[in-house]
Amino acid sequence: MRFLFVGDSMTIGRAGDHTWRYRMWQHLEATFDGAYEIVGPRSELYVPEAAEGSEAFIADHADPDFPAEARRHLAGWGEGWLHMAPVIGPAIAEHRPDVLLVSLGLIDLGFYTNSDQTAENTRRFIAEARAAAPAVRMVLLPVIPNVRARTDAPFAAECDRFNALLAAAVADLDAPAAPILLAARPPSYALDSDTYDGTHPSPSGEHKIAAAFADALHRAWGIGGRYAAAEQIVPVSPAVVR
Repeated sequence: MRFLFVGDSMTIGRAGDHTWRYRMWQHLEATFDGAYEIVGPRSELYVPEAAEGSEAFIADHADPDFPAEARRHLAGWGEGWLHMAPVIGPAIAEHRPDVLLVSLGLIDLGFYTNSDQTAENTRRFIAEARAAAPAVRMVLLPVIPNVRARTDAPFAAECDRFNALLAAAVADLDAPAAPILLAARPPSYALDSDTYDGTHPSPSGEHKIAAAFADALHRAWGIGGRYAAAEQIVPVSPAVVR
């Protein structure tokens, strides 16, 4: 079984991060019964300190033993449904994933598109993915609003509205031959402890995002097991979120 992680800055991670992709890899190593592979056209982490015009990506991971073949993904800092919809088809055609694990939407709503436009790009993404692989499975994570939602009521409302539109899209487009799951937003996710800056996940946040995907896979399709670490998470170095 071949897995492809698709996401924005919360998924690609910065140089020195573990990332929720790493936590998911650990989970698959511990629970997946059979052969699997993590695939994708990219393997980098983002380096936000990179000077303009210089190389912006390196492979400096928090755990140097994270295997290179498990670091693959289709994620980008500042990229959302708007950016991934045009590229998901070619990525699937080349790397042949069976399951997409997708965390997108916050960057769209924050900078590029409103909830209706973001929902349209979500549906386009699903259509392009299925055009490349009609039986591909998908697990979609709702948007987790960031610290901006605390003081920007219209933005918070757009996040909530998009999540409702996302649920509607999953209900409309789910099909036996190409199922789509809506993962549960982590119920205990807290910006002050589960992010390092009000947006990007800290170690505890990484675990909770991975758990959302892992538990959806296990409950619906019997893939892997329950995310055992989910009940043992202790926030590390709580962020000061303003």
